[in-house]
Amino acid sequence: MGFFRRRFTARRAAAKAQVIGICRFSYNALGGFKREHESPEARAAYLYAPARLDERFRLFEAITLPSVRAQTDKDFTFLIVISEDFPPERRAQLEALTADIPQVVIQAHPPGNHRAVMKQAINSVRRRGCYSVQFRLDDDDAINRRFVAETRKTLRQHYPLFRASRHVVLDYTRGFNVRAGAEGLAAEPANQLHLGVAYAIIFRSDVSLSVMNFTHHTAWQHMPTISKTDKNMWLRGVNDHNDSGDRIGLETVSLTSAQEAEFARDFGINAEQLRAIWRR
Repeated sequence: MGFFRRRFTARRAAAKAQVIGICRFSYNALGGFKREHESPEARAAYLYAPARLDERFRLFEAITLPSVRAQTDKDFTFLIVISEDFPPERRAQLEALTADIPQVVIQAHPPGNHRAVMKQAINSVRRRGCYSVQFRLDDDDAINRRFVAETRKTLRQHYPLFRASRHVVLDYTRGFNVRAGAEGLAAEPANQLHLGVAYAIIFRSDVSLSVMNFTHHTAWQHMPTISKTDKNMWLRGVNDHNDSGDRIGLETVSLTSAQEAEFARDFGINAEQLRAIWRR
């Protein structure tokens, strides 16, 4: 295959690739959390407590959704998975918040195994015959507005690797741990491998697996990995309901006005809107 033919093939594969992001929004899963509960009913009571949901909606509206809305490449699907027993008034609130984002698809599923349900959700929207770029995003995290575009660029640039491999991890290691509140954002820079934010697995078209088949911390043991450290590509939310148990966000510092402008440019987050969300 000549140089120009190879280049054309790589460009076409990248352009046709389907990008799917998945977010579990207080999904009542069986497993999937470090914080365990005795029954689905007990977990639902915890997940749907008004104070907790108020916080999750504030974080989702102020941090996560702006970064999804601001993506420079609009050709992607963003799946939000909730439970069938999600409070109806809260589902209406979620639908209102995402009404202006055509990439959003909200799906309600019964309680079930976390990985199996998320895989089912992904497969329900997956197209066949093209590369599948899949990423996860928690409801208090954010991705750089060029994340979707950069995944396509990487697929194009390293196409021989993707063609020869069943699946490849793309991991952006640099970002910030952030706390949000009425005074705005506080942040600390971080550089961490396989965190799971601004992280994707790119599957060849003949592979039926999903990003949910692999734990992000250990996926490197099963496939090639491309790690990039040159850009700040993620924000990881730090709050009272973090499930990871990691000791993060201990050295966050309030953003300066210049840094607020940088976050607006890179993640689509408006500092004044964020403060207003917390104060209302």
